[in-house]
Amino acid sequence: MRITKLSLPLLAALLLNIVGCNDEDTGLATLLAAQPDEVKARYPYRNPQATLEFFGIEPGMTVVEGLPGQGWYTKLLLPYLGEGGTLIAADYPMDMWPLFPFGTEEFIAERSSWLDDFKVMAAEWGGGNAAAIETFRFGTMPEKFAGTADVVLFARVLHNLARFEGQGGYLTNAVNDAYAVLKPGGTFGVVQHHARDDMPDDWADGSNGYLKKQFVIEQAEKAGFELVAESEINANDKDRPGVEDVVWRLPPSFRGSRDNPEQMAEMQAMGESNRMTLRFQKPE
Repeated sequence: MRITKLSLPLLAALLLNIVGCNDEDTGLATLLAAQPDEVKARYPYRNPQATLEFFGIEPGMTVVEGLPGQGWYTKLLLPYLGEGGTLIAADYPMDMWPLFPFGTEEFIAERSSWLDDFKVMAAEWGGGNAAAIETFRFGTMPEKFAGTADVVLFARVLHNLARFEGQGGYLTNAVNDAYAVLKPGGTFGVVQHHARDDMPDDWADGSNGYLKKQFVIEQAEKAGFELVAESEINANDKDRPGVEDVVWRLPPSFRGSRDNPEQMAEMQAMGESNRMTLRFQKPE
C-alpha cells in the first residue's frame, strides 16, 4: 500500500520521541548532537535523524550506502550501527568515472584503489565499537553480499547514474544491485534532487542534478521494488530551478556565484536542493 507525505513509521517514531520511550532514537539524537559544527550545519537540509528513522535504520543492521563520497553519512552510520552492524559502501564502476569532466588519467589512477582506500579511511572515522566495513562497485557486486542487507541508502546517488545510463546501463545495474543485496522485505531508501513535473524531460535527465519522481519510481519498480512510503522531510519549496539552472548552483557548491557575493547570498538563502524521499521495499 502506498503511503504519501508523512509516513506512519516516521509518525510513530516522532510520537515515541515526544514521550521519551524510544531508546534507539535517543541514541541517534545524542550521536547527532555530538557532531562537529560543520556537520550539524547540514542538518536543516539533510535531516539525518528523520531520514534514518524514515528508512528504518537501526543499530546492528547491515546497510549499503551508495556513493559515500567524503563520508558525511558514513561517519554517522558507523557508530550508530555499532559493532554488531556492517556498512557496505558502493561506488560507481571504474568505467563510469572517465565520463565526468574531471575524470583525468590521474584521477582514475587514484580512484582505482578506492575499494581498499575507503576501508582505511572509514576505519579511522569509526572509532571504537563501530560497524564493520565492506566495499564494492556497482555492476560487480560480490555474490557474498547477495541477500545480506537490511537497508540500501541512496542519498543523492541516482542523477549521474541516470545521466550516463545510455553509455553503460549504470542506473539499471546500480538499482539491480540494490535489489540483489537486500534481504526479502528489505528497504531501498532514496533521497534525490527532485525535478518538478512541469520541467522538460531532457532537462531532468540527471545531467543538471535533478530527476522526476515518477522516473525514479519507475526505475525502482522495474527492478522489482514496491513503493511503500514517501515523505516531504527533505523537500525545499524555495528551490524552483529554471531550464538554465543546475543543482550545483546551490550550497554547498555555489557554482557560478562564488565571485558574486550578492548572488551567493541569494543561493544561501534558498538553501540546499528540493529532495524527494522515497522508501521502497523488496517483496518478502
